[in-house]
Amino acid sequence: MSRQDSWIIETLQTLASYRRMIDGITVQLSDEELFARPAREFNSVAIILRHLGGNLQSRWTNFLTTDGEKATRDRDQEFTDWNDDRESLIKYFDDGWSTLIKTLSELDEAALEQTVTIRGEPQLVTQAILRAITHIAYHVGQIALIARLVHDGPWQWLTIAPNQSHHHNQSTWGTSASRSVFGQGENEN
Repeated sequence: MSRQDSWIIETLQTLASYRRMIDGITVQLSDEELFARPAREFNSVAIILRHLGGNLQSRWTNFLTTDGEKATRDRDQEFTDWNDDRESLIKYFDDGWSTLIKTLSELDEAALEQTVTIRGEPQLVTQAILRAITHIAYHVGQIALIARLVHDGPWQWLTIAPNQSHHHNQSTWGTSASRSVFGQGENEN
């Protein structure tokens, strides 16, 4: 396995951990909580999922051959309330996420050396990938915080629960499970 192949595999595993976090959060939210804004000027979890879906679809469709900011994208619309149900929102988000994962999975060593553009700015493919991971991580943090603010009831911790560090370390030391939801999933290699 080449160094570049290894890098893509690690990138996909990192993205899978962020997806587990998103899924682990959204499953705990009622429909009302998913669409709730914690305050007037804040986004809901649904709005952030809509934004991520639109961003990922735009950036990763024809990634190597067209600018990442497609003329068909309406970014401002992504930050308005979703006027449909949970299932259609999750499908919209899934479509963008699937586009990202499929595109990354198909990249070869030569592709990593290419230059792409996002909003006309040239960057190496590796820079664009790191930009995407950073963007996703930023929004996962927002999703986690907003979810905690709008959720009523017990919370299932996706990272180490408060006052559980010692127990967590004892039971997971030396394994990817030590990273909680960010560790390797059961079905991954």
